[in-house]
Amino acid sequence: MNERIKELALQAEFSERDLLIQGDNFQRFAELIVQECLRQSKEVVIPITADAIESKIKEHFGIES
Repeated sequence: MNERIKELALQAEFSERDLLIQGDNFQRFAELIVQECLRQSKEVVIPITADAIESKIKEHFGIES
């Protein structure tokens, strides 16, 4: 499993045991989220700014903070 994905899973309070049992699923889930973020970033209209991309991804996933 990618170390960054492992760090994030632990930060989300999954246990080491969860990661051992479901490691491949966590990896795939994270990859799917990244792919979705990349798709959303391509849909940002001009002007393309970091803030515009951030807003688009937050809106798509329903994140308010």
